[in-house]
Amino acid sequence: MRIGGLASGMDIDSMVADLMKAERLPMQKMQQDRTWMTWQRDAFREVNTKFLNFRSELTKMKLSTTFRSRMTSTTNENYVSATATSAAGLSSYTISKVDKLATAATKVNGGSVFTDPTSVDTRKSLEELKGSFSDSSGLVWKQGSVKKETINVDKDGSSFKLNLQEGTKLNDLGEMSVKVGNSYYKVVADDGSTTPSEGEVLVNQETGELTFNETLKTGSDIKVNYTTDFQIDTMKTAGEGDVIKLSNQSISEGSITLKINGEEYTSSGTDILKGTEVVGKIDYKTGTIEMATPLEKDSEVEIKYQYDYTSFRAGAHTKEGVKEEAFNIKASQSFDSMISQVNSANVGVSMFYDSVTGKMTLNRTETGNFNGNEYAGSNSPADHEIITSGMFIQNQLKFTGATETGGTDAHFTINGLETTRSSNSFTISGVTFNLKQTFSGEDVKVNISNDSNTVFENIKGFVEKYNELIGGIQDRLQEDRYKDYRPLTDKQREEMSDKQQELWEEKSKSGLLRRDSTLSSALNDMRRDFYTPVNNGEIPSAMQQLASIGISTTANYLEGGKLEINEAKLKKAIEENPEAVEKLFKNDGTGYGQQGILDRLTDTANKVMDTIKTKAGNTFQTENQYTMGRQLDDLKDRISSFEKRLVQVEDRYWRQFTAMEKAIQRANQQSMYLMQQFGGGM
Repeated sequence: MRIGGLASGMDIDSMVADLMKAERLPMQKMQQDRTWMTWQRDAFREVNTKFLNFRSELTKMKLSTTFRSRMTSTTNENYVSATATSAAGLSSYTISKVDKLATAATKVNGGSVFTDPTSVDTRKSLEELKGSFSDSSGLVWKQGSVKKETINVDKDGSSFKLNLQEGTKLNDLGEMSVKVGNSYYKVVADDGSTTPSEGEVLVNQETGELTFNETLKTGSDIKVNYTTDFQIDTMKTAGEGDVIKLSNQSISEGSITLKINGEEYTSSGTDILKGTEVVGKIDYKTGTIEMATPLEKDSEVEIKYQYDYTSFRAGAHTKEGVKEEAFNIKASQSFDSMISQVNSANVGVSMFYDSVTGKMTLNRTETGNFNGNEYAGSNSPADHEIITSGMFIQNQLKFTGATETGGTDAHFTINGLETTRSSNSFTISGVTFNLKQTFSGEDVKVNISNDSNTVFENIKGFVEKYNELIGGIQDRLQEDRYKDYRPLTDKQREEMSDKQQELWEEKSKSGLLRRDSTLSSALNDMRRDFYTPVNNGEIPSAMQQLASIGISTTANYLEGGKLEINEAKLKKAIEENPEAVEKLFKNDGTGYGQQGILDRLTDTANKVMDTIKTKAGNTFQTENQYTMGRQLDDLKDRISSFEKRLVQVEDRYWRQFTAMEKAIQRANQQSMYLMQQFGGGM
């Protein structure tokens, strides 16, 4: 029990509070030390971030493009243009003629697809447009189900299986295409005795098993387009209702068999029959069944049916080989959707329809000839670059006997050598040439030279980044330290305005890294990295130091070794001997003296970062994993122990004052008693 001056009349609370202020001074100092050390740790981490960014700049500088920037010039940009990478040598080329430009093959169909193309809405389904085709009498739908499947290879192997619905099998294998990566495989029926050859895949029509000639690796994707004889929809009704919606439209008439809770139903015309009783109607166009009596909730429904589709194959000879894909198009798909499906298939061709003329073209997506002899005007399929087959594309889209043009390589003469390329843009020894038109009788010279200005700007930018790093470190090392401005306590903050706190803290945080030995040593090491000669036989002795090419330290020693550039001298060195300048910066060497400046600086930066990390850690480390963290942890424990001691000290003060109050109270009581006794005796 604490008695606060009732007997003595003294302000015990204030007296204890004042005594505790003195007792808390050591703990307050420890808290301030911990705050200051936290600031210092964060300052080290900021410096480490600067070194990390500088190391990234060093990595960029090591790229060959930094010192081997090339520029090109041609004597006639209308005929030939060129660009060069850093891999290009300093040389020149002469293109004396271009006999032929590379062209992309184009196949134009034989006439209008529709009788009256201007009245046709290509957004409608093929079923709706059936009567509008010029060759509508020959359009016969196939019946079955169109499928696309991707098999993800999760284990090396050569045999895989399609996920066929139970009770179905594959339709015509001519409606099937198999692709692994960028390679298409020829589909061959598996008769039980055939072995697949290279580039073939055996297909079992009953089971959907695929067997390849080689082992496919884990992670491969097998993409398959195919058709099956039936589609099976299964569903469970969510509630009472009389409408069943199939997953497809344009249903083939008479192909429906239906099971509801295990009971079988059939179709006749538009009627759904249970035995001979009509229990519903089907709309074949929309794929909707309407039952006469609503189905109960959770009824299990299975519908087996076929729908109408057509198929064709299209592709091209490409630089990656022959690409030919099966396109199985539902009758319910729109004409525009069919075109989009071809164009998104990446088979080397794109399809185009002109709504005014009603004509179509297939266009190769790349130039050049990839099918042997160049197409020379004959109509032999052997010369064609574009592949088409199937009744729909041949008859309804009118590509039977279609004229194919283009598909030629570029023919030209360079440095006296007659040669060809599949594209008008091609690269030789790091130089990309662009042929723009045919010509002869004039030499077009292409000259590759060093882009001295870009190299200069790259070096200048690097020096600026270095100076920025040096300046930041030097400022930290020279920053004044105000020891009288210790970190503020909570009590001190309460007594200051926000502005006063800001000014105080600015001085408190000043000099956190003043004269730090790690950073001072880093500056010395980097200066040494720059000025130690790079010993290499490929570098002239007069160019083995930075100063010899116009890069030296500033006259002001207080700047910590910042660099300045003599622009005229550096540009001259780059123009006269760019290889030596590059070697000076990025020379591979076994010893320090043979290392290029960039490698030296990288080693120094790594060493400094490791030292700082050991001392100040990073945000991913706990406090016991770096030196300052362990010191901070120790201070935290000492503060915690001291707080417990303060509680004991305060309790002791209160016990002492309480004892004093009790003693005074007893003395007062005795005095009162004596006074009463003396007063009573008189």
